[in-house]
Amino acid sequence: MPRSVNHVASRARRKKVLKQAKGFFGRRKNVWTVAKNAVEKAMTYAYRDRKQKKRNFRSLWIMRINAGARLHGMSYSQFMGKVKANNIELNRKVLADLAMNHPEAFAAIVNQVK
Repeated sequence: MPRSVNHVASRARRKKVLKQAKGFFGRRKNVWTVAKNAVEKAMTYAYRDRKQKKRNFRSLWIMRINAGARLHGMSYSQFMGKVKANNIELNRKVLADLAMNHPEAFAAIVNQVK
């Protein structure tokens, strides 16, 4: 009895991977074995970088708050310590936005915690 192979499913799997590889350069977009490896690596990077994105933004916010606080003669750690002590419940994202786009509002917060 001949062997039965599900070509419909295997072709669909390949098409799905090749569709994900759309836009890749060279053979990575249209050769099955190369595209499969490229897509697998891309998915690994995507998973990792979804976590790293959160770290990168937090560090960006900290830099912006630090720059804003130093304009008023405080370091970042002093400023954040006083913010917590005064029960000001603004997170780093909001504080960074205020420091960058609304310096007068950020100055009011700094004066309140001093």
